[in-house]
Amino acid sequence: MTPKQVALVQDNFAKVVLPSEAAAVLFYDRLFDIAPQMKAMFPDDMIEQCRKLMATLAGLVKGLGNLEQVLPTASALAKRHVGYGVKARHYPVVGAALLWTLEKGLGDDGRRKWRMRGSPPIARCPAT
Repeated sequence: MTPKQVALVQDNFAKVVLPSEAAAVLFYDRLFDIAPQMKAMFPDDMIEQCRKLMATLAGLVKGLGNLEQVLPTASALAKRHVGYGVKARHYPVVGAALLWTLEKGLGDDGRRKWRMRGSPPIARCPAT
C-alpha cells in the first residue's frame, strides 16, 4: 500500500459512524451472505468473535504506517487462520466484505469521498 492509501484507510476507519459491535455484525452478516460456506468456520456465539475482529482491525489499521510493527501480528494471525481451515481463496471474499462494511459504516458522505479517492487494495491479503 502507498502512504496515501494507508492514510485513506486510517482516516476512514476512524470515521466509521457505527459502533464497533454493529460494524462487526454487519461484516459477518455480509460475509455469510456472500460466502455462506464460511459460516461453518465460526462459533455459534459470535459475540467474542466480533470483539476479536474489531480489536484486531483497530490494531492493524493503526500500524499500517509501520509495516515492521504490523507484519509479525498479521503473519501470526494468518498462520492461526490456516489452522481454522482458511485457504487463500477466502482472503478476497473477506476483503470484499470488509470493504463493503467500511463503506456502509462511513455513511453517505463518507462513501462518496471513499469512492472518489479510490479504495485501496486491502482485499488482496496473502495467505501464509
